[in-house]
Parts: sequence; C-alpha cells; structure tokens
Amino acid sequence: MDLDISTIRTILPHRYPFLLIDKILTIEDGRAVGIKNVTMNEWFFQGHFPEWPVMPGVLILESMAQVGATMMMNLADYHGRIPYLTSLKNVKFRKPVIPGDTLVIEVTLIRMRKQMGKIKGIARVNEQVVVEGEIGFSLVENKGEGG
Repeated sequence: MDLDISTIRTILPHRYPFLLIDKILTIEDGRAVGIKNVTMNEWFFQGHFPEWPVMPGVLILESMAQVGATMMMNLADYHGRIPYLTSLKNVKFRKPVIPGDTLVIEVTLIRMRKQMGKIKGIARVNEQVVVEGEIGFSLVENKGEGG
C-alpha cells in the first residue's frame, strides 16, 4: 500500500508545520515504512543551528510517531481517532540529519491493547540508522472542536 500526502492528510489530524511525513511506502501486518524528505526550507532550520543545520531529534521521533499513527489509524477500528504520544523508551540518536537527507522510517507494532499501543521505530539515511527507539501512544476518540 502506497499512501501519498493527500491520503495521509485524510488519516492524520496534523497540519503544517507539524505534518512531517511525506509518503507511506508500505503498510502491512503491523509494519509500515514512511518517507520524510528533509530540505533546507524546513521551518526549524531557521533557529536550529542555522550555520550548521541539523534536524531536531524530537522531530525525527515525531516523524516516526506519525508513520506509526498512520499505520494504526489506517485500520478500521482506529480510523478517525486522535494519536497522542505517551512514552519514549530506549531512544538512541546515532547520527545527525541534515538538509538533503531522506529519512526512511520503519515502524513495527510491538503491542496494541484497546487504544494503547507501542511501536519500535528505526529512522535511516542512506541505510544507516540515525535514530531508533520505542514509542508508546494512545489513540483516543475524536470529539471534534472544543471536545
């Protein structure tokens, strides 16, 4: 299954500047692979080491969480819910991510109980691991505006 940005926008509630992922390459059997293209035009490079731009690690983790949320919310049981990040565990930052890099993000479902779950995420650039870790999340009912 290949999801473009238009389809991702129908699944995730995120919008600019926090819709970070650009494409989902595959979703199958508790595993998803997504893409985040990192360009010099990203808003965060204006203040995050502008002379030596490096993508903030927390935004790489958020990108991983968005791939995981897209995977989970694509299932009929969770479609239309709101994803909330609840925990991070065993996170390791291996290499900096800079403009021109393409993050290939692979997430694997570790467990899902009702609306609480955990994924393992690995982000790579040129097949080298740049960030990895486990992300806990909750998929809560969307009560609409002011809910």
